[in-house]
Amino acid sequence: MNYFLRKLSFYAVALWAALTLNFAIPRLLPGNPVDILLAKLQQRGETVTPETRKAYALLLGGDTDDPLWIQYWDYLRNLAKGDLGVSVSYYPAKVSDVILTSLPWTVVLVGVATVIAAVLGVALGAIVGWKPGTWLDSLVPSTTLLAAVPYFWLALILVYLLARVLGWFPLQGGYDVVLTPGWNGEFIASAIQYGFLPALTIVLASIGGWLLGMRNMMVSTLSEDYILTAEAKGLSPRKILRSYASRNAVLPSVAGFAISLGFVVSGSVITEQVFSYPGIGGRLLGAVTNNDYALMQGVFLFITLAVLGANLLVDLLYGIIDPRTRARA
Repeated sequence: MNYFLRKLSFYAVALWAALTLNFAIPRLLPGNPVDILLAKLQQRGETVTPETRKAYALLLGGDTDDPLWIQYWDYLRNLAKGDLGVSVSYYPAKVSDVILTSLPWTVVLVGVATVIAAVLGVALGAIVGWKPGTWLDSLVPSTTLLAAVPYFWLALILVYLLARVLGWFPLQGGYDVVLTPGWNGEFIASAIQYGFLPALTIVLASIGGWLLGMRNMMVSTLSEDYILTAEAKGLSPRKILRSYASRNAVLPSVAGFAISLGFVVSGSVITEQVFSYPGIGGRLLGAVTNNDYALMQGVFLFITLAVLGANLLVDLLYGIIDPRTRARA
């Protein structure tokens, strides 16, 4: 019990530190979100008065001319109420609405692609690591080469070959714009078709890391005494592979998989930009471009919660799966 309490306390402090950094970092950037919004109004021919500026400052979550400690207190208080403020980039939409509109696209795309890459990489890594030195093992460098290729370059190659030359998939977007978004077969089929290329990019760029990691762990596990004991008992190679070698070699990959799922919320910003995919990455890029404090903080908050939650889940699961972890903590 003390192990779990210590872990929960640690992550509570980590959450507070992350929220504090989330508040501070956007304010270190030059510019003022209220001035940006008022400049947009002036471009439209609107009259801007001091009262207008005060009203918009309050609407965006507090006057940015106030001392930082007052802004920090207002930030925590609004956060406790679930109020993330109003987005400058997508004014007058609320930050929560902007994020909740884009988040499902990124979670589905990057989440499904991460699961596929992890499952395929771990499975192939177990097979390759079981018989090191074979012709399959010689193919591992080619998969790791894909992991070293920049996302945007690989994405552009796939767009050119599969979309422009062969015409198998759409060039960009998240779905056919003539369709109305909804839970119907036609829209879901369109979303799958438009999301295939971005997902393929993520899978090809990620699978090499999973494969190499699992392959190396398998090679290391095969030299353990319990593997030799299993072989001495006369167990079949398939039984040893499934119940002894793979089961123990996969533990680091499980930890890496949970952490990778935590970063799903952040999405793949560059990939989404190449394919003009309506995910959270585009919203984050727009927030940085427009100095949209509220939207940046909202996106960073979701990323922080996802990463901390994934790490906490891994720590708690390891404490249950391996009692030695609790003893060493």
